[in-house]
Amino acid sequence: MSESEEVDFLSYSCPAPLPDSSQVILGHGGGGVLSRELIETIFLPAFANPQLDRLGDSAVLDGQGCDVAAALAGGGRLAVSTDSYVVRPLFFPGGSIGDLAVNGTVNDLAMSGARPLALTAGFIIEEGFAIARLADVVDAMARAARVAGVRIVTGDTKVVERGHGDGVYINTAGIGVVPAGIAVGAEPIRPGDVVLLSGTIGDHGMAIMSVREGLAFESEIRSDTAPLHGLVAAMLAVCPAIRTLRDPTRGGVATSLNEIAVAARLGVEIEERSIPVAGQVAAACEILGLDPLLVANEGRLLAIVPEESAAAVLAVMRLHEYGRAAVVLGRIVAGHPGMVVMRTAIGGSRVVPIPIGEQLPRIC
Repeated sequence: MSESEEVDFLSYSCPAPLPDSSQVILGHGGGGVLSRELIETIFLPAFANPQLDRLGDSAVLDGQGCDVAAALAGGGRLAVSTDSYVVRPLFFPGGSIGDLAVNGTVNDLAMSGARPLALTAGFIIEEGFAIARLADVVDAMARAARVAGVRIVTGDTKVVERGHGDGVYINTAGIGVVPAGIAVGAEPIRPGDVVLLSGTIGDHGMAIMSVREGLAFESEIRSDTAPLHGLVAAMLAVCPAIRTLRDPTRGGVATSLNEIAVAARLGVEIEERSIPVAGQVAAACEILGLDPLLVANEGRLLAIVPEESAAAVLAVMRLHEYGRAAVVLGRIVAGHPGMVVMRTAIGGSRVVPIPIGEQLPRIC
């Protein structure tokens, strides 16, 4: 090159991306220095515990707060669950994707009677996502884990190209222990069993939709997202042989009850007057043409219990923070097997169908 020739430096590009302190870039998912920086500045401070701090490819659950062997002593059994979270928007009244990622998996474990011990967390992050926003998500997740009393012990981070994600998606897996003597589902559902519901329905789905649709009410609709294992433990203390437990998330109470009816080959009858729906949720459902029975919940449970235990279980539910509005929703019957029927307020009846598809996408 002669001295008179000019070099067009603008036509050159760096083969390695330069760090941008404000946004996630593809290099953050490459397993190198940038990945390490993201882990050390965002994830480790929020989730710090002896298992995670080792930064191994897997976590060994030992005596430092997650002693599985001790938890299994005396006949306990392992419970494992996994779920993925793609909610939009990421933050909403009463919660966030971080809360859902913890509470959703904790509740899945709780529905088998398990006490949750530890979670894994996988993050799929879109290139260009603000690191400050990621920190907000992680902080919310860490707070939810502390409230639930679980540790996030290992995880993974992947970054996808801009336009191939929606900010951040989270996958969690959970491990828990079902104590000896607890056998949710061991006894078959029988006619006469009572259907209990822990509180108002539709709160979570309508909290999401009110934000999406810009709906305003006199009082804010807030998600019901909450960890339910403490409530379940209190219920099992008075009735170790609960027939079944379900958390009515996507598809709502109607879907969960239909699944129960089909599996048991029995009918379910519920009372319209007994369905607890907050006023602003009912108003939002009416505006949007939605049935509250089909709207997602994230902090409610359904329990099928023997008739002789129903009063005791309901009483203990109403003493718990997450069961104060618990009700008797209905009963199991021998008639119309595989179907859910509602007795209406005017004395009629109608079939409560399972939805064909998802009424409200990206709810959890």
